[in-house]
Amino acid sequence: MPDPSPRSPRGETSPRPPRASLRTSVVWEVLQKALDRTVTAAGRDCLDVLDTGGGSGSFAVPLAQLGHRVTVVDPSPNALFALERRAAEAGVADRVRGVQGDVHGLFDVVGRGDHDVVLCHGVLEYVDDPAEGVGNAVAALRPSGVLSLLAAGLGGAVLARALAGHFTEARQALTDPVGRWGEGDPVPRRFTADQLAELAGAAGVEVDGVHGVRIFADLVPGVLVDTEPGALEALLALEAAAAELPAFHSVATQLHVLGRKRG
Repeated sequence: MPDPSPRSPRGETSPRPPRASLRTSVVWEVLQKALDRTVTAAGRDCLDVLDTGGGSGSFAVPLAQLGHRVTVVDPSPNALFALERRAAEAGVADRVRGVQGDVHGLFDVVGRGDHDVVLCHGVLEYVDDPAEGVGNAVAALRPSGVLSLLAAGLGGAVLARALAGHFTEARQALTDPVGRWGEGDPVPRRFTADQLAELAGAAGVEVDGVHGVRIFADLVPGVLVDTEPGALEALLALEAAAAELPAFHSVATQLHVLGRKRG
């Protein structure tokens, strides 16, 4: 299984978050490879990264530990305070900047075309206009910059409600235009892999890959992973093996799209 610990451009291993968890491992591995390619193409070790909706820095701080400059845009003052504290504790406060804002008003707080990499994770589910959100994220990129999109998957929600015995809610999510299973659903919108890839393509991104995230993890009893020797490592390896297979995208809890800005 690939080592999930971030590595600096010189090959040193940094502290491990995003940790080798079922929630972040696939995205982190794919993103880190894209960063390595971008570093090589740019001919410099330090990239300018923008993390829209980056919250308390679960990705931003490890990216800064790799030596990159990271700007986090988030609407929550509490999340930005936690980001500042986390960055200080990790010794990367000089490479992490937090600003209050959101993806719709992105250029009130950051510049257009100033970033090598833009992360838009867990944002599109909550914005009024996902197409505008993706468009702004792409506009913040330099030519050939990397876009990383992560959003809730429709099929995973349908499967989860059905396995929990909530069959009416599962059918509601399946037929609802935005993939909600009812009034109590905390997620305003979900996507299929095709929908997410089409949003990226329409915004000027050449899609390099679509990945299913948490395909099996949310279906496996936690006690099994916690108590069975080697179970976590084996499940992580299984998630990684299935992530790029289109047959499994339709049951993933989350979907990840990685691509590069055209031009």
